[in-house]
Amino acid sequence: MSNNYKVLTVGDAMITMNPVTSGPLRYVTHFERKLGGAELNFAIGCARLGLNPRWVSRLGNDEFGRVIYNFARGEGVDVSQVKFVEDHPTSVNFKEINGSGAGKTFYYRHHSPMLTLKKEDISDDILDDISLVHLTGVFLAIDKRNFEIVERILQIAKQKSVPVSFDPNIRLKLWTIEEARETYEKIFPYVDILLTGLDEVKLITGFDSEGELEAFSKKYQIANLVIKDGENGSRLYRDNIWTKVSAFEVRPIDTVGAGDGFDAGFVYGYLHNYSPAETLKFANGIGALVTTVSGDNEGLPYLQEVNAFIHEEVIIER
Repeated sequence: MSNNYKVLTVGDAMITMNPVTSGPLRYVTHFERKLGGAELNFAIGCARLGLNPRWVSRLGNDEFGRVIYNFARGEGVDVSQVKFVEDHPTSVNFKEINGSGAGKTFYYRHHSPMLTLKKEDISDDILDDISLVHLTGVFLAIDKRNFEIVERILQIAKQKSVPVSFDPNIRLKLWTIEEARETYEKIFPYVDILLTGLDEVKLITGFDSEGELEAFSKKYQIANLVIKDGENGSRLYRDNIWTKVSAFEVRPIDTVGAGDGFDAGFVYGYLHNYSPAETLKFANGIGALVTTVSGDNEGLPYLQEVNAFIHEEVIIER
């Protein structure tokens, strides 16, 4: 059963100001208050599928921090490892969305509450009941010291034979590509599932051909190399075989959060021993559905919704 699987993720969350109108941010005058953050989006995506996500985080002891905490708890996310801290305001970002649904994000996360999380806060028993750990490059990018926290989690996961999924999720507004590469090279040897975009993996490794990616996967012994390629679908390299699955055709409204939803879907399929093709189809379906709703996580589907969508039992109206 799905509720037997528990996943752990660590990262910050932000209040997201979503523009009411599309176009350059300087012309937008009205925003809707929503919330986001790659790891929180992932956790919510897992909860809606029936997994039990535990989220390790820190929030400002302010009104926005309460909004995020209460929302996550209401979605079924385990917030026992989320603490409120003083003198570190909850982070905020503003989104700019163009006519195609694509856009930019402008971050205001200086003096983030996550700066108060230390490696000493990660206890040996934090992974005792965890089926999988999911990490992203966003948390690593916020502050160089966060690598110590991630490294501790990875070491505990290795000791307890807990699989690790990793989404590089490059944020070049937070650090340079050189800093990202240097850090990721230390992460890759621990990774069982690498979930990355095609452009992203080329930025990191310089490779984009299948032969080069195969060699990269073998170098770090990454058992599951997953390439997310938007409207071109996705592919998985496992056991010396590539599996490719086409994307679902939808009319995108807001693409932010689609990758996080894909990650939750892939992890769900992996834990439930879906075949490579079934896992990619399931993850593609979630990624597609996320883009049909405005907001970082509002479009994350429940299990019955994604199954209905990918098996064409019904058309999901959004």
